Amino acid sequence: MASKEQKSDVPAVAVNVINQPIVAEMRQSYIDYAMTVITARALPDVRDGLKPVHRRILYAMRDMGLTPSVKFRKSATVVGEVLGKYHPHGDIAVYDSMAKMAQEFSYRYPLVLGQGNFGSIDGDSPAAMRYTEAKMSRIAESLLADLEKDTVAWNPNYDATREEPRVLPAALPNLLLNGTLGIAVGMATNIPPHNLREVVNATVHLIDNPDATTNDLLEFVKGPDFPLGGVAFGQTDIKHAYGSGKGPVVVRGEAEIIDDGKKDTKIIITSIPYRVNKSELISRIAELVQEKKIEGIRDLRDESTSDIRVVVELKGTAHPQAVLNNLYKYTELESTFHYNMLALINGVPEMLSLSGMLEHFVEHRREVVKLRTEYDLRQAEAREHILFGLCKALDHIDEVIAVIKKSADVASASVALQKKFGFSVLQASAILEMRLSKLAGLERKKIEDELAEVQELIKKLKEILSSAKKILAVVKKELIELGEKYGDDRRTRIVKGGVQNISAEDLVPDEDSMLVLTQGGYVKRTNPNEYKVQKRGGVGVVDIATKEEDIVTHFLVTNAHSDLLFFTNFGKVYQLKMFEIPEGKRATKGKSIMNFLPLSGEESVTSVLAVPKGAALDASSVVFVTEAGAVKRVAAKSFADVRRSGIIAINLKKGDTLVSAHLAGEGDTVSIVTAKGQSIRFETEDVREMGRTAGGVRGMSVKKGDKVVSAEVISVAAKDASLLVIMSKG
Repeated sequence: MASKEQKSDVPAVAVNVINQPIVAEMRQSYIDYAMTVITARALPDVRDGLKPVHRRILYAMRDMGLTPSVKFRKSATVVGEVLGKYHPHGDIAVYDSMAKMAQEFSYRYPLVLGQGNFGSIDGDSPAAMRYTEAKMSRIAESLLADLEKDTVAWNPNYDATREEPRVLPAALPNLLLNGTLGIAVGMATNIPPHNLREVVNATVHLIDNPDATTNDLLEFVKGPDFPLGGVAFGQTDIKHAYGSGKGPVVVRGEAEIIDDGKKDTKIIITSIPYRVNKSELISRIAELVQEKKIEGIRDLRDESTSDIRVVVELKGTAHPQAVLNNLYKYTELESTFHYNMLALINGVPEMLSLSGMLEHFVEHRREVVKLRTEYDLRQAEAREHILFGLCKALDHIDEVIAVIKKSADVASASVALQKKFGFSVLQASAILEMRLSKLAGLERKKIEDELAEVQELIKKLKEILSSAKKILAVVKKELIELGEKYGDDRRTRIVKGGVQNISAEDLVPDEDSMLVLTQGGYVKRTNPNEYKVQKRGGVGVVDIATKEEDIVTHFLVTNAHSDLLFFTNFGKVYQLKMFEIPEGKRATKGKSIMNFLPLSGEESVTSVLAVPKGAALDASSVVFVTEAGAVKRVAAKSFADVRRSGIIAINLKKGDTLVSAHLAGEGDTVSIVTAKGQSIRFETEDVREMGRTAGGVRGMSVKKGDKVVSAEVISVAAKDASLLVIMSKG
């Protein structure tokens, strides 16, 4: 017999199923997610400058009584309170947010006072929340002031078991004071911190002058004021950023060149740009030194304690300002802060100018002060009502006592008092709760005095509520008081002009220098003042300490800003500034040319030409002569800007090499000499100008077994001079 209840493997059909195309569902779900991130996570409210997680942390601390005057409590306790009651997300996210609010390098005016390891500017994470302790700062307390006076709207928390404030009363414009950084879906916000005193002064000015523009307010707010100082550049950029709500502003850390008169000079870095990791900055400098992108640094160490102090020791041959300039150029010691002043206005994200941001704050404070005053007025009127009843009762105290004595219980006594004397329920209750000590003469006087005070307060509160101007006057007065209480000096220096990118050339004196290059590839730059003028017959002095069998092949004198063109046997040309070759002392060996030019294995320099800064090259040409007797003339301006890796100066035939390259002008002549004593001389104009990569033409027929060993350009002014020929045997 079949069972009445048969079990089935088919799952029960779900009820209330909504048929929806997956594309439509994905679209709507993504929109819902995006809106949640925008309005409930990533963007701050323009009124209190807080994101929901920060607001909940401060409110939870207030609930726990963690005011600045009490003992610290474990951070884990605060995080648990926030998670359990208001913020159902990860504990690490809440703890990291709270830790950041305690970091003096992250917040210009920290909202949390921390005890323990809350992280460092080197990127170290805070200690575990079970080890650290926290409480509110005094400025945070001012953001929460008057919260209990019905000054803001409230929302139910995530499980509707309690309420949380939608926004804080915020007696100070926290969004500008501490700034913010947030990345939402399709939008982001990035607002720098500012100086409290300046922001308060600007807000007061706006209250007094409602039509004030951003430019007017910038007379008070000079620019960003970062926790660690630094320098912000470009008044024009700053004005644009505050006027439009977005734009870049260049920020630099501060550094000082210290020359104590000893051998080495130091660069001391005393501040770094906002949000830059100090440890990573130092590591990056070390990498650049190893890669030889920054030269002249001998040692690098971090001597920071409570203040930043990074010491960069320089080599004796380094140009301190050039090294500092490269630190700004290649590292985050100079960075750009990109303004994006986006905030929520009634739940809607909006880009704001400085004036717009302060206008919304002033309106918020006007509403808070109005609601607070109305609350205080209700409380004062309620107290006045009670005091009126007490005074009336004291005027008829014997009759009041008689009525109470005749009554069976408190409830009947209350009804009797209301009926006989016209007291309200509240007044009757207050009379019944009044102690007999109030019957004393002095106590009666206190009640009368309190009534007079309350009546004066009611008059004052009604006067405030009588006009918007008087409400704003209260807002202004409270702002000024807070500015005087918490205001401090600016830390970030503002430079009106833009960043002056000083080139290395600007830092080197344009004075004569001597260049020496040896056959072994050692090069050195020397100051001519190293040498004394000697009389005829003097033995001279050693200029460069060469290795055994090494000889000097090139020597020239030019100024330090000249361009040097190095032509090699492979027909390539490289360019350097004279000052890029370190200046050395007399009788030192110099450095390998390979440190400056990317020469290949068998490549060597055969000619060096100096082109003084600003020299007109339009009428000049470069004449090349190869070992096989090929000649080529190229316009000198073709080598005005040679890339670092070098370029082809002449295309050589297989087996041929470049012997020499010389600058030539109109009317000059070329003289070529071979190893076997053959020679030829001709006008430079006899060789037509060619393109840079051409191979040249035959300038001299070189016999088999012979080769060109030397070539010179003889200027038109020296046509009558003699030609000195020295044989290999002297």
